[in-house]
Amino acid sequence: MFDLDPAFLATSQALGDLALCHARLQADARFPWIVLIPRVEDARELEDLAPDQRRMLMDEVLAAGHAVRAIGVALDRPAPKLNVGQLGNVTPQLHVHVVGRRPADPAWPGPVWGFSAAEAYSDADLATAIAAAKVALGFERDL
Repeated sequence: MFDLDPAFLATSQALGDLALCHARLQADARFPWIVLIPRVEDARELEDLAPDQRRMLMDEVLAAGHAVRAIGVALDRPAPKLNVGQLGNVTPQLHVHVVGRRPADPAWPGPVWGFSAAEAYSDADLATAIAAAKVALGFERDL
């Protein structure tokens, strides 16, 4: 049975479930950022996924990249560069970060991890980011 690590609840907003992964918007307004968590019991490393699941994860990383770029456009901060990372040093449950980057972001060109404390979205920007991500991921139709 798949259980989401509670750490994700404190740092991100649910977007929905893809074929393999639960998708979440990282709660840091500085970066358009989606976290994908494969719904596979006890998965901690990529090697814990079956070969077909690893291929599916790659497809979902690409879809999340499309959604991250949509968030950037919707917030008038386009993301010409994508960073993809699977760390798990703090939260060991297998998850993949897909982060939109731009030369004007505060951590550029360094990594976003450990840069500084996350900044909360305004209510309006959070709603915009979630809507853009959901449309791009196919969870909701573009209205």
